[in-house]
Amino acid sequence: MVIKEVHVNDLVTKSNLPASDYVINPYVGCPHGCKYCYASFMKRFTGHSEEWGTFIDVKRCDKKINGKKLEGKRVFLSSVTDCYNQYEEEYRLTRNILEQLVDVDCILNISTKSKLILRDLDLLKQMKNIEVSMSINTMDEEFKKDMDNASSIKDRLDTLKILHENGIRTVLFMSPMFPFLTDYKTLINVSKDYVDEYWFENLNLRGSYKMTILNYIKDKFPDIYPEYVRIYLNNDNTYWENLALEINDFCEHEKVEFINYFYHDKLVVEKRISKVNLLN
Repeated sequence: MVIKEVHVNDLVTKSNLPASDYVINPYVGCPHGCKYCYASFMKRFTGHSEEWGTFIDVKRCDKKINGKKLEGKRVFLSSVTDCYNQYEEEYRLTRNILEQLVDVDCILNISTKSKLILRDLDLLKQMKNIEVSMSINTMDEEFKKDMDNASSIKDRLDTLKILHENGIRTVLFMSPMFPFLTDYKTLINVSKDYVDEYWFENLNLRGSYKMTILNYIKDKFPDIYPEYVRIYLNNDNTYWENLALEINDFCEHEKVEFINYFYHDKLVVEKRISKVNLLN
């Protein structure tokens, strides 16, 4: 692992994501090394030539977070790294950020794949508007190990349960959903007693990792590989359109709260258009 400390002028940046106004990324790079990670595009802007998952920049910032600027705003921690990657245990950047935000009246969403978040339970319990989303897309631990170096599926589910028991709003972020592999019904059924809301996001394949995933499917799951060709090489969206309807019907039947982010790119565009209209 290549570790470097870098100095930045501000930890808080404006966000173009549909559900947040500001984003905080304490690190650049992520040792979880998810094979499908869209954030690997960050290499283009940081000068890193190392393979994704083998480097991490630790951000040092002398400037304190301006809490007044964040009041009433939606803040996302984090968008292009996991703020609870294993190096957080040593550097404690995320804990320092939470200490600065604990009395700020903002709406904070923390997204992670790590049980390390439980270390900061004392701070999370003090926050007024906090939700934690845990990314899980399978019950198969071997598939998980093939895809990332983060906490086990069991640990992620246990973490959601503990957070829920401590009064923290929990989200199971089913992302990314792998066609014909992610069993969303089972994931909901095993967790609905301690998950407040479910988010769904489809597997998007682009850039350098597109062929990595397709070759993995071809090797490990040859029976469904032709379907991946149809979806990702022939650009057929029928599968996702049908699945969106299925998820909607199932969640309504089970009476669980949910948000479908299958059309994430469309939501981003709509947010930008909305901003332009407000300015005009």
